Amino acid sequence: MLDYDKEAERYDTLRGGEPRAAAAAEAVLNLLPDGTRRVLDLACGTGIVTRRLAARGLHVTGADLAEAMVRHAAARLPGAVVRADSRRLPFPDGVFDAVTSVWLLHLMRHPADTRTVVAECARVLRPGGVYVTTVDKAAAHNVGSDIDAVLADRPRIPPTDAASDVEAYAAECGLVPAGQGRFTGHGQGRSPRRTIADLRRGWFVTLPPGGPLAERYAARLAALPDQDRPRPEPVFSLRAFRRTGAGETAGAG
Repeated sequence: MLDYDKEAERYDTLRGGEPRAAAAAEAVLNLLPDGTRRVLDLACGTGIVTRRLAARGLHVTGADLAEAMVRHAAARLPGAVVRADSRRLPFPDGVFDAVTSVWLLHLMRHPADTRTVVAECARVLRPGGVYVTTVDKAAAHNVGSDIDAVLADRPRIPPTDAASDVEAYAAECGLVPAGQGRFTGHGQGRSPRRTIADLRRGWFVTLPPGGPLAERYAARLAALPDQDRPRPEPVFSLRAFRRTGAGETAGAG
C-alpha cells in the first residue's frame, strides 16, 4: 500500500489537481441536502476538496490519519483539520449534518474495518444527516484500455468498498439510501509509463514494488505503444445515505 505521508508532497499533482478536486467537490455538494451546515470531510488528504466544500459556506472539519496530509490540509484550512483514525473518530455522537469520505473505504484492509468506518460515520451524524462516500474505486480504474488488458490477470484481493457491501453496512446502523452521483477523475487517465511508476511505488497492493512479479508486469507495460499517452479517465461513483431519526426504521426510507 502507498505511504501517504510520502505521497503528500506530490499527491495533488499525481491525482489531477484542481480540475479533479472541482469535479469531486461538485458531485459531493449535489448530494448534500438543503440546510447542511456542519460537515466532516473524512480522509481529507491535502484538503484540496475540503477547501472547495468550505468555499460554499459550509462549516467543514477535515480529518486524516497521515500526518503529512494533515499538514497540507491545515495550510489550506487553518484551525479546521485534525489527525484522526476513521475507525475511532474523536467526535461526539450526532454533531455533523453530513460526513463525506472520498477515496477512503477502498483503503481498508478488511471488511470489518469498512463496517467500523461506516458505523462511526453514522454515529457522528445527526438524525436526518447524510453520509456521502465513494464506492467501487478499483472498478472505476478499469476503462477497457490496453493497460487494463496487461494487468487483467494480476493477483487481486476482494474490494472493501463494493457498493453492495457498503449499502449493507449502512443499513446495519440506520442509514438509508439517499442518492447517487458520479464524477470524472480528471488527470487520472493512465499512460503505460505512469502505470509503471505507480507499480514501482506500491499502488498495486498485490504486486510488491521491486518483486519479480511486479517487474514482469512492468516489462509488459513497457512494451505497449504510446508510452506517454493517457488512456481514458476513470469515472468514480458516489453513494449517499441518510441517518434515520428516532422512531424511524431503516426500511422506512
